[in-house]
Amino acid sequence: MILSLFLDKVGHHLSAWRHPGAGIERVFTLDFNTRLAQAAEAAKFDLVFLADALTLLPENNAAYTTAFQLEPTVLLSALMAATTRIGLAATVSTTYTEPYHVARKFATLDLLSEGRAAWNIVTSMRESEAHNFNLPQALPHELRYERAQEFVDVVRKLWDSWTLDGFVHDRERGVLADEARITAIHHEGKHFSVKGALNVPRRGRSQPVLIQAGASGVGKAFAARNADLIFASVTDFDASRAFTREMKQAAEAAGRNPGHLKILPGFIPIIGKTQAEADEKKRYLDELLLPTAAIRYLSQWLETDLTHLDADAPIPDEVFDIDRIKGQKGRFQNIQRISTTEKLSLGQLARRVSATRTHTSIVGTGETIAREMERWVAEGACDGFNILPPYFPGGFDEFAGEVVPILQERGVFRREYEHRTLRGHVGLPDAEPAQA
Repeated sequence: MILSLFLDKVGHHLSAWRHPGAGIERVFTLDFNTRLAQAAEAAKFDLVFLADALTLLPENNAAYTTAFQLEPTVLLSALMAATTRIGLAATVSTTYTEPYHVARKFATLDLLSEGRAAWNIVTSMRESEAHNFNLPQALPHELRYERAQEFVDVVRKLWDSWTLDGFVHDRERGVLADEARITAIHHEGKHFSVKGALNVPRRGRSQPVLIQAGASGVGKAFAARNADLIFASVTDFDASRAFTREMKQAAEAAGRNPGHLKILPGFIPIIGKTQAEADEKKRYLDELLLPTAAIRYLSQWLETDLTHLDADAPIPDEVFDIDRIKGQKGRFQNIQRISTTEKLSLGQLARRVSATRTHTSIVGTGETIAREMERWVAEGACDGFNILPPYFPGGFDEFAGEVVPILQERGVFRREYEHRTLRGHVGLPDAEPAQA
C-alpha cells in the first residue's frame, strides 16, 4: 500500500497544539520539521505532503488554534536536503500564481531531488484569499477549475519544453545545449499566453507527480483527467470504496489506465496498547477542544457564522444549501451527511469535524488499525492512505512504531525502498508528453 504523511504544523486534531506531546514550542524550527520528514523516511513512507492556504486558517480562529501556514516549497527544499528517498509534495494554487512560476519551482525540486517532487493542485476558494490578492471575491467554482485545467496544460507543456538530454555540454565542440531539443511552447489560451521554453531542464523522461483532492463534480472530473494521486476525504470504508470505483471508472472514461490513478483517503489513527488506552487518548484530545474554537472551525467549512446559534440544537436546514457554497462542496456534503445521518447538534457536529475534518478516524491498537488498513486496500476501497496523526511528533511516532511493523510483517508494506523516485515508489509510469 501507498503511505503519505500529511505534515501539518503540530497535528490534525484542532486541539493538537494543547497536547503535552505536541511540539508547539518548536514548530517554527527547521529541526522540528526535518525530524518528522526523516522519521517518515525511516518508516519507508512514499511521501510527505504539505498543504497550503494563502490566508490565515481557520479564518477568525487564530486565537484558538494553529492558523499559520509556512510556505511549502521553501520548506520542502530544506527537507529535500535532509532526506534521500521519500517523495516531497507541496500545495500550490492555480488561482494566484502563474504557470511559468509553478513549472519552474517543481522542475527545480524534481531535478535536485532526483525525481521526488509532487505538486498538489488547488484552486483556492476562500474569500479571504481573494482579498489578499487584490480581488473583491473568490472566482466562481467552475471558472476556477476551467482556469486550473489550462494552467496544468501549460505547466506540462513547459516541463516538456526542455529535458536534460538537451544539455549536452560538449566541451570539444563548445556546445553547451542542443537548441533543437529546446522548444518554445507558444501557448495561447483563454486564461494564459506563454511563449516558453522553461529555463529549467526536466529530469529524464519523467515529470513531477500530480496530486488533487477535489470532491465536487467538476473537481472529480478534473482529477480523473489530470491526477496521479487523489487525496480523498471519506468518512468510512463504504464511502471510500464507492469513491475509488467512481474515480477509476472516470479515469478510464478519460482514456487513462485506471491503475495509474491512486486513491489515498485521509486516515487519522489514535493508537493505544489496548483498546481502553486508545479510547482514553481520544477522550483526552477531545476534552482539550474549546467549544468556541470548534464552532468557529465548523463555520469556516459551512461558510456561515454559527457562533450565535444554540450549540445544543440541530443546525438549521437552510445552512445546508449547497448552492450558496463557493468552496469545498465535497467536504460540505460530507458534513451534511454526518449531521443528517447521526442527528447531531451543532456542538456535537463541531467537535466531530474539529477532530476528523470528515476523514476516517480509527481508535484502537496497532494490530486493529493495521488489519483495517489492509482490508481497505485488499477489498478495493483505496490504494493506500494519507496519514493524519492527531498530534506531532508523538502521534506519528506511535504509528511508525506500532502500525508500520505490523503492515510489514503482513507483507502489505515495504521494508526497504526499491526505487529512488516517487513515481517508482507508487507504481506510476513516466508521464505522457503534453498535448500541443
